[in-house]
Amino acid sequence: MSQHGRYARLERGQFAVYTTTSPYTLMFDYGLDAHFFRIPITELALPEAALHEVSSRTLGPGDPVAALTATYLAQLADNPELRSPAVATTLAQPTIDLVRAALLSSMADPALGKEAMQTTLELRILEYLRAHLGDHDLSAARIAAAHHISVRHLYNVLGKSGIGLGDWLRTQRLEACRRELAQPHARHRTIASIAHQWGFADATHFSRAFRAAYGLTPRDWRNSKTEPTPPLT
Repeated sequence: MSQHGRYARLERGQFAVYTTTSPYTLMFDYGLDAHFFRIPITELALPEAALHEVSSRTLGPGDPVAALTATYLAQLADNPELRSPAVATTLAQPTIDLVRAALLSSMADPALGKEAMQTTLELRILEYLRAHLGDHDLSAARIAAAHHISVRHLYNVLGKSGIGLGDWLRTQRLEACRRELAQPHARHRTIASIAHQWGFADATHFSRAFRAAYGLTPRDWRNSKTEPTPPLT
């Protein structure tokens, strides 16, 4: 990509923006293998000078906000369910907000970068939690340290969206176990090993929590998902 005298060469996990109101060039040496998102300039609500500064720059690794945005956009492009009319309408504004934050974070003005980091803090925390869901040492102190904030601020950020850290982790871990127990390829694994993989240290506690959440034991859930063996002929 080339615009405003700059040249950006993109690889997997990176993205860049360009405006169609100024001359630009797109080059595909090995064929077209990319996803495109069109956002009205008015919706980004950025000054023209700011758009000029960020266009045709490689964004992604090295900037936590841009890296999160790149991962998010890739998931959005690769999942048809996320592009259905009902879901797309819901995701439109959060997507624009995240792209705006990534662009602000890449600018030279430290104040703008700090604003972008704060705006996306909740998203980055939740992304971190999903990536480390199975870690047995995942604590509020560790999460806060990874994002350079206090434990109190961590709880405040999540609390503003009605998220309780302990409840959220338990729900996500239980759902991960439920999915794994239903998979044919996991039939050879013990229920305890699956629970341990997703952060449950005690199998008995896991079984009680699973039954409370879904109304049946992990073993009953697994058995309900087992296809009956066809009779021999």
